[in-house]
Amino acid sequence: MLPMRWEPMRELSTLQREFDDLFRRVFGMTREGGGELGVVAVPAVNSFIKDGMLHVEAELPGVEAGQLDVRIDGHEVVIRGERHTGRTEEKGDYLLRESHYGTFERRLALPDGADAEHAHAVYRDGLLEITMPVTAAKPGGRKLVVEGLEAGKKSKEVH
Repeated sequence: MLPMRWEPMRELSTLQREFDDLFRRVFGMTREGGGELGVVAVPAVNSFIKDGMLHVEAELPGVEAGQLDVRIDGHEVVIRGERHTGRTEEKGDYLLRESHYGTFERRLALPDGADAEHAHAVYRDGLLEITMPVTAAKPGGRKLVVEGLEAGKKSKEVH
């Protein structure tokens, strides 16, 4: 094995990329195909059940209500939309561009017992809120009798 020259700037560059990826994952900015430079930000989503209602909250800043499509597809909530730039001319040479524009789609699995027929969606101030009733699902567990073992007998020991 040959010795390699240590390049601290390359190490810092790698660390910078890893931190960028971490922030994208934590704050809902995941990489998806399409858009400028092949990156489109998908919305950050919170979902929880409270008082028998499923709540889904999606952060959609910069998305106009007319560019938003929300639907129930089987056992999933599908949120589609498009973010537009506020500028009509984009001929500048950017040094850094972290704003993401373009189309996005986010699919979320519905929990057992979600009543999609009574779903309701409200979009206001860049926040989409979807609610629907959830009936308490009974746990489907039970003890199984294992055939081949008689009560009170030990299995053969293997050495």
